[in-house]
Amino acid sequence: MSGEAAGATRIPTEPAERTSVTRGDYPTAAIADYVFACMATNGETQSALDQCSCSFDVVASIIPYDRYVEASTWLSMRQVTGEKGALFKESAESKAAIGDLRRAQAEAEIRCFE
Repeated sequence: MSGEAAGATRIPTEPAERTSVTRGDYPTAAIADYVFACMATNGETQSALDQCSCSFDVVASIIPYDRYVEASTWLSMRQVTGEKGALFKESAESKAAIGDLRRAQAEAEIRCFE
């Protein structure tokens, strides 16, 4: 435990260490939302927690928080129906932001769930 303060307890974080991510750009609430949503999809087990935490770390290492928020916003706005929703589904800007997020999630799937 060299380099750690005397008396500090080191909590094992194997999935986070595997990807070596600094989450400084992402607020805690965004991290928790991502992990909770992932666990709702993949089961609420210790294994799912480890995999979902790893998944978040991979996504955060690939795209900055601002881009993550942009893609998430576009995805939310895609729920708008009718003519007004077309802008959110068809614009090049929305497709690019969502594409960045989907590629990061695909990489996370490969690294953390296989």
